[in-house]
Amino acid sequence: MLLGKKRKLGRQIGEITIGEKLSLTEKIEDKDILLYLGLTNDANPLYIQHDYASQTPYEKPLVPSIMLTGIITAAVSKYLPGPGSHILKQEIEFLKPIYHYSIVQFMFEVTEVFIDENKIIVQIVAVNADEEKVLDGKITVCPPCKVTPIEGKALENF
Repeated sequence: MLLGKKRKLGRQIGEITIGEKLSLTEKIEDKDILLYLGLTNDANPLYIQHDYASQTPYEKPLVPSIMLTGIITAAVSKYLPGPGSHILKQEIEFLKPIYHYSIVQFMFEVTEVFIDENKIIVQIVAVNADEEKVLDGKITVCPPCKVTPIEGKALENF
């Protein structure tokens, strides 16, 4: 249980500036795809059956789009702005298919900061190993809110 353990929060709205960037490179392995499919009970043959996928215009099994969205969500939760953040809106376009064993580089850039609304806009672009743009998007993120420490012993039972 996480009660009693303090987690470091990400940066708050006043600490974020337009133009900040983050770059992440991910290699999509079969084990990652199988874990995702197992957790979601998604048995789409386009994601796992080579014989079926070979008969489609894609020719090979694809990485599920929502899995790529999960990489974006994790980057927001871990790094930009970091723990305590929450995605309010996302607009993501999947421009080209991404296949198993692909190496994908995600680039994030803060393009707008709304201090009064406690939200930022982050532009996202992803490219494959051939430098082809495979994903283009924009997300609205609420950075961690300022919290006041809880003093007292009300949660000692947990």
